[in-house]
Amino acid sequence: MHDVDLLEHLCARAWPALVEERLGDWWMRAADGFTGRANSTLTTGDPGVPVAEALRATEDFARSHGIEPTAHVVIGSRNEDAVDAAGWRVNLDHPGGAESLVMTGPLETFAGSPARSDASPGWWELAASKDPTPAQRHVLATGEVCFAGIEEDGVTVAAVRGTVVEDLLHVARLAVRPSHRRRGLARRLMSELAGWGVERGAKTCVLQVAEHNTAAIGLYEELGCTEHHRYRYWIPSNH
Repeated sequence: MHDVDLLEHLCARAWPALVEERLGDWWMRAADGFTGRANSTLTTGDPGVPVAEALRATEDFARSHGIEPTAHVVIGSRNEDAVDAAGWRVNLDHPGGAESLVMTGPLETFAGSPARSDASPGWWELAASKDPTPAQRHVLATGEVCFAGIEEDGVTVAAVRGTVVEDLLHVARLAVRPSHRRRGLARRLMSELAGWGVERGAKTCVLQVAEHNTAAIGLYEELGCTEHHRYRYWIPSNH
């Protein structure tokens, strides 16, 4: 079992921002606003300076890269109270949800035939956008990545993105067209992606999912994944 700080850092490596700058153990990230994770400061571990000072550096970094200052804070972590005391608050209006679960599970429980990776225009349209930005391409296409999809009649109807970091398969961007839901396509795609990951030495699946996405959480639980920990996005109180 990975500890929380290590798991968060491995997830950050699996989701690389356009700009990344370290502050001690903290990880300041910017990617032109594409996803909360790639545009927030990961506050695990020791920043090497008082937390209030580190948060001021987070604000300066965000302003210099044209994004809102945001702290990615693990619930129950040693830094959470210090972030609160510094005058920051949970961003209840965050577009992706203020609070997310990090779930993990053994890949062998649902691994099937390995997926084929194909970053087709249809995959990008369903999982990201029809005309992906440089930031989207950087975050999603950097590393040992699998763009798994299911096509019917030449149309991508289901898609998911996976990447292997050390012994982890990081899963993201799982999407199924509304017209094709409730047909087991998400489960099939997860099985194929798990097979791809196992081929590359991954043993554990890890994914981050907003707490309000109960359908996805239910699917991952059926595949054997359980909650490892949670995190929330914090912003300065004057924002």
